[in-house]
Amino acid sequence: MTKKLVIVESPAKSNTIGTYLGEDYIVKSSVGHIRDLSVVGPGGLGVDVTNEFKPTYEVLTEKKKVVHELNQALKKVDEVYLATDHDREGEAISWHLKETLNIKNQKIHRVLFNEITREAINEAFLNTGEININLVNSQETRRILDRIIGFKLSKLLQSKIKSKSAGRVQSAALKIIVDREKEINDFIIEEYYEVYSEFDGLKAKLSKIDNKEPKITTKHDADKLIESLKKEFIIENIEIKNNRINPKPAFITSTLQQMASSKHGYSPTKTMRSAQTLYEGVNIGKETAGLITYMRTDSIRLSDVFISEVKKYINDSFGSKYFGNSRKKSKKQNVQDAHEAIRPTSIYRTPEAMKKYLSSTDYKIYSLIYYRALSSLMKPKINEVTSMILLNKNTQFRISSTKTLFDGYLKVYKHLDKENDESKVDLSKYIVGENILTDSIYEKQLFTSPPARFTEARLIKEMEDLGIGRPSTYAQTILTIKNRKYVELKDKKFQPTEQGTLTIKKLDKYFKQFIKPDYSKKMEVLLDEIAKGSQERIEVLNEFYQYFMPLVANANKNMSKVAPKETGESCPKCGSLMVVRHGKYGEFEACSNYPKCKYIKQNENNEKPQVFDTKVKCPECEDGTLVLRTAKKGKNKGKKFLASSNFPKCKYISPLKVEEEKCPKCGNLLVTDDKGLTYCIDPNCDYKK
Repeated sequence: MTKKLVIVESPAKSNTIGTYLGEDYIVKSSVGHIRDLSVVGPGGLGVDVTNEFKPTYEVLTEKKKVVHELNQALKKVDEVYLATDHDREGEAISWHLKETLNIKNQKIHRVLFNEITREAINEAFLNTGEININLVNSQETRRILDRIIGFKLSKLLQSKIKSKSAGRVQSAALKIIVDREKEINDFIIEEYYEVYSEFDGLKAKLSKIDNKEPKITTKHDADKLIESLKKEFIIENIEIKNNRINPKPAFITSTLQQMASSKHGYSPTKTMRSAQTLYEGVNIGKETAGLITYMRTDSIRLSDVFISEVKKYINDSFGSKYFGNSRKKSKKQNVQDAHEAIRPTSIYRTPEAMKKYLSSTDYKIYSLIYYRALSSLMKPKINEVTSMILLNKNTQFRISSTKTLFDGYLKVYKHLDKENDESKVDLSKYIVGENILTDSIYEKQLFTSPPARFTEARLIKEMEDLGIGRPSTYAQTILTIKNRKYVELKDKKFQPTEQGTLTIKKLDKYFKQFIKPDYSKKMEVLLDEIAKGSQERIEVLNEFYQYFMPLVANANKNMSKVAPKETGESCPKCGSLMVVRHGKYGEFEACSNYPKCKYIKQNENNEKPQVFDTKVKCPECEDGTLVLRTAKKGKNKGKKFLASSNFPKCKYISPLKVEEEKCPKCGNLLVTDDKGLTYCIDPNCDYKK
């Protein structure tokens, strides 16, 4: 046997890598995780908490066919290359593959790469290693924590207050939003005044009174101050200095999500889906290549090879005076600096050159990544800032002017930079010691504002600053609290729902320390220590369990159930009060005397929702069509899938994955097949990605 089997997670990734390797390689995809914790044992945890938290795994139902196909491929090879992603989750997937598949005499290699290009892949296959069990232990610890928290806490909240779930990260994120809403509701608006003086059309602002920051809270005080001032001011000082504004570092996961949200209004999920496509490979003419490096990272480091390439590009395109020769390293703790920042795999693949190969979304995300990485290696922008101080009795007024001396990194980043600090104020004609008459002195009434609600971008920034979660978890965390209907987006800002507020109220009472950002941050540090091999997973799990379970027991005993909301009507069958209950199709009105009385009021709100019909003929029964359904139970609960409209007579389920993003051409459903090709479900639409 001369064949070698390469296993990656993604079909798109396998297609790209397959074009680089020779005929001796068979490249297959696991399509993500192939197994997970089972739901057997006490509490259905799949974890033996009395035996060093020993997990029991089972192959996912939908992956049994994949495992069979991989085992069949193994019969043809004598070497196996596990080429999953270069992070903890990828390491865990490789370990699960090794433990699950019928790998007997085949030699196993772990392959790591940060970008999917021909050069990077060839180098990675020449320098293979072994599975890093410390990373696996860290990921397994996270999964066990999530399972215990998810099952114990979610079951508690479901029974007590009808909340769907809770968790170490999602609840900490929700608490941020709920606490901010409380700050807004408790905020007391205060009046204050600013004072200005105009000279020859220039506006100076009051900056000091008796060399202290001014604080004017009433119109009476503002008018009194203005009346005390003379019409004549003295120019006390004119200061000219150069101000250097450094470029921002290349993107990490969180900053990419923030920029895509603020610039294009993209959700974190949409941003990461696009980045995944750019990373795994795009057809660009006669070749397929990954356009960016791995997109789940918290490191701002750039490789020496990339820096050298960019240096030549900048020197050739803009001149040597623009190259900044910057080698940035993150100052934050627990950064995985073995990774790089998110950058283009080649600086010569400009967004303009790649545009014809990319969807609109992918082009915009690639442009952000490309120009941010390029500009990060350019010289700072240099401004000339002129400040003129005017004296009038015991007050100082200030006028400032800014002029760009050198555009630096803004040569390429200007269209993405929000700040416009250029002003056209000309202060060159004024001389220190000169007297100058004011045209007018006036006040401006203002009011203090409450803290702003969080946009998606600002929430990610807050989570990052507080140490809640990791780069790979931000998008899923935000999606979860939205799907649980704990929050709503109004004017692109988060507001907690009544259920979200109630959830945090109860968690604050019974699990206060658990949902604080400090706890989540501490746990992330411990998980990092496990990944480094300097902390034992059993110790971390034991400490967590001994802390967590007494809280659960106390809450089970003392947390009161929230009574169903009364409608004000009486049951027509038994005369008891009617109440609002929650079912799989949403809210409905029913008798409060259930189960003795099972009356349910029939109305539009509790009718079974109509399924979406794609009008595509079912390939199995042929007289039905494919309709969009949502799994109501089991491991895939909540996931959308396509099935025959003739169910249960025809039990065909389509292998197509339904995407959240709609077709940009016709607005219909987008689906992805098992080869990684995304296209519109409407047969009359030719959109493909």
